[in-house]
Amino acid sequence: MQNRIMITGAGSGLGREIALRWARDGWRLAMSDVNDAGLQETLRLVREAGGDGFVQRCDVRDYSQLTAFAQACEQKFGGIDIIVNNAGVASGGFFDELSLEDWDWQIAINLMGVVKGCKAFLPLLEQSKGRIINIASMAALMQGPAMSNYNVAKAGVVALSESLLVELRQQEIGVHVVCPSFFQTNLLDSFRGPTPAMKAQVGKLLESSPISASDIAEYIHDQVAKGEFMILPHEQGRMAWQLKQKNPQMLYDEMANMADKMRAKAKSGKE
Repeated sequence: MQNRIMITGAGSGLGREIALRWARDGWRLAMSDVNDAGLQETLRLVREAGGDGFVQRCDVRDYSQLTAFAQACEQKFGGIDIIVNNAGVASGGFFDELSLEDWDWQIAINLMGVVKGCKAFLPLLEQSKGRIINIASMAALMQGPAMSNYNVAKAGVVALSESLLVELRQQEIGVHVVCPSFFQTNLLDSFRGPTPAMKAQVGKLLESSPISASDIAEYIHDQVAKGEFMILPHEQGRMAWQLKQKNPQMLYDEMANMADKMRAKAKSGKE
């Protein structure tokens, strides 16, 4: 292992914390984001933490930008050992309120961005027998109300990761998928939804999280070292997933009740 890692969405939040966790082990980091200022700040923190590397602006919707990023990794590092497809955006709204543009935007970044990241970097991973870490969400497993486009995009990331797990074993490429619950992050900066009330509700969920992005990065680091495929950093998330596997109907009923409450709250907010 030559200790070279690539992270998308590294300009803030979980992407930055993953960069810092691997930097503490002295890794060389290739970091991308659409936020230039955030990237520069991450690079400064990475160097303080004992790592080094480079940053490159990259919009994961554009495959040519991802292939250019992969080429930069080859030129500067001679390859790559781990890729972390982390770039993502938040959105919410009931299905009847979401426009098809909302769907396209969500799928283009949160699902196709991961597909394109895997595709652009696969040749380098084949050389290094490296690892793929895809950041999905507990929304992929739980399908909470009023976020169907987000749920579908993130569920696609889990299905992609499962597909790659079985297809790439022969090439000795490791695959991991991470499903964090909501946590304290600036994901809401990119939030897209039909109503301010929806943003406020998601904001409350984020604030109530007892676990920080830094804690999640530590947990990911630990579980990847153990070779765990499905990484669920939140204890409540692990419990909810076990419950759903045992008794899915109970969970669906709970989510339907939540949807009723959210609709009632949105309605009273409008009146």
